[in-house]
Amino acid sequence: MSIKLYGTLYPRLFSETIPATGPACDIEHIERTARAHENAGFDGVLLPHNAGWADNFLTAARAAGVTQKLNFLLAHRPGFISPTLAARKLATLDHFTNGRLQVHIITGGRNAEQRRDGDFLEHDARYTRTDEFLDIVRRIWTSDQPIDHAGEHYRFEQAFSELKPLQTPHVPISFGGASDAAIQVAARHADIFALWGETLDGTRELTQRVLAEAQQYGRKPDFSISIRVILGATEDEAWERAHQIVSETEQVGLWSSKSKVFGGHRPPASAENEGSRRLLDLVEKGEVLDKRLFMGVARATNAPGNTTAIVGTPAQVADALLDYYDIGVSGFLFRGFDPRTDADEYGKELIPLLREGAASRDARLRSAAA
Repeated sequence: MSIKLYGTLYPRLFSETIPATGPACDIEHIERTARAHENAGFDGVLLPHNAGWADNFLTAARAAGVTQKLNFLLAHRPGFISPTLAARKLATLDHFTNGRLQVHIITGGRNAEQRRDGDFLEHDARYTRTDEFLDIVRRIWTSDQPIDHAGEHYRFEQAFSELKPLQTPHVPISFGGASDAAIQVAARHADIFALWGETLDGTRELTQRVLAEAQQYGRKPDFSISIRVILGATEDEAWERAHQIVSETEQVGLWSSKSKVFGGHRPPASAENEGSRRLLDLVEKGEVLDKRLFMGVARATNAPGNTTAIVGTPAQVADALLDYYDIGVSGFLFRGFDPRTDADEYGKELIPLLREGAASRDARLRSAAA
């Protein structure tokens, strides 16, 4: 098992603790952040999607032009672009990035945001559409003949793409979603199943459910976890920083009334998506779970997404993260609270420890199997 480490690239500067600044598409920020992650030793970056943000296809293309090795995990919501066109766009971007593209399928967790782009389907119907969408995209990527399709959500005749992805057999598909409907679709299509940062028990339970479903199709996806990290030179310093982040989140950051990103709207206390519901259930169990899983930011924001954090010195954080590696999670996606400095800090303090720890574990497994 090979460890993969990803950061996050937004089209402008903001976080839970930093109000949005600069233009909505800040080219200098995009290029600087992409280079910072490559220089820090990350394998790649996630380019998130939100109704209202700059187009992440074009953001990825811009970032690819100033990097050489960095991979791009492009978040994409089915339903707004025809799957035949999406297949061609993704294949084109795969060539533009010289095979450094992955697509992260997010079906949508909040009805209000879906409706901003004209999508009025309910939760389970969206996953049915995603299943059909991904089936079509993969057929377009791999078929050497035009195809017809007449389904519940899409219909077309003689669709064909003369351009195929540079990667074979196709662009890797990452998938997010924790509901039963999501897992059923992921089992059929996901090369990588992405989780939010839960406890080890919760992570083990969810990965086992996905593996059991995927086994029916003869598939075995890899697993990635999206989690925050808060580092300090000492443990006390790290926890002091963690509580300061919660305070700033409540006062000035992403979900405050001063934020330009989401219009100052705090997510509702009752989540619409299963992933957030799972995190909110954990919030009720305590502020710190397992060794050092911090629930403070999830509580302060009502857990709209990747809001749990591992807190401690670099060695302590690496040790806690590698516990996930031991139960089969090979990918880690980090999003800093200060994007201006966190990539550099992770590159110097955390990434070498994670790679060394994963390599040591892999060597022991090979030795035991010999």
